[in-house]
Amino acid sequence: MNSRSIRVLVADDDPGIRTAIIDFLERHGVQAVGAAGRQDLTRRLAECSHDLVILDLQFGKEDDLTLLPEIRSKSADLAIIGTGRGRDEIDRVIGLELGADDYLAKPFGLRELLARIRAILRGRYRPRASQPRRTESARYRFAGWQLDRRLRRLTDPLGAVVALSKSEYALLIAFVEASRRTLSREQLLQATRVHEDVFDRSIDVQVLRLRRKIEIDPGNPKIIRTERGVGYVFTAAVEVL
Repeated sequence: MNSRSIRVLVADDDPGIRTAIIDFLERHGVQAVGAAGRQDLTRRLAECSHDLVILDLQFGKEDDLTLLPEIRSKSADLAIIGTGRGRDEIDRVIGLELGADDYLAKPFGLRELLARIRAILRGRYRPRASQPRRTESARYRFAGWQLDRRLRRLTDPLGAVVALSKSEYALLIAFVEASRRTLSREQLLQATRVHEDVFDRSIDVQVLRLRRKIEIDPGNPKIIRTERGVGYVFTAAVEVL
């Protein structure tokens, strides 16, 4: 995507931060406008098509985290970078769980912000190179679970269907096709087609969500184990049906 065609909406209560971001992005060929409050944000989202929103997670009301999931529910294709004052990993995880594509703790560098904008949108709009097709009709069995690729359906050991998001499904496919092999975060990012670059903590959120679907105790996972400093390993034996 050409940077001059990128349209960014900056939603931050602090006029100094808002103006600094807009001015910097404009100087680097990105079309940027600001929103000074919730009503202004809603109006701009309705009036214009944007590629990405830079959203202060406390925007419009202190400690109110309802706005991000509200925007995500109405604009599934809109890229969102959440910002906030929390610097701990839990703050980043919360932002990603609420629907952000990335999270930046304040104060952040404007060059890093621009790099993340470009990385997210490059990953979304870049044409995919053709790859050999995997067997779409394969069915897998592991730990009593069954995954049917033709139907894109996961059933638990009791036969109940468990709904998966697109990223959860892609992540599970990556795991069952590499059972008992350690996969790095980079490999899992590629498999799930999350945006590229080094901002890879989002894969941890995807793994957490998948664990909640297939683990008896997500806090003490037995199927998807963490390999510290490396990535994750799918420990269950997988049978191709």
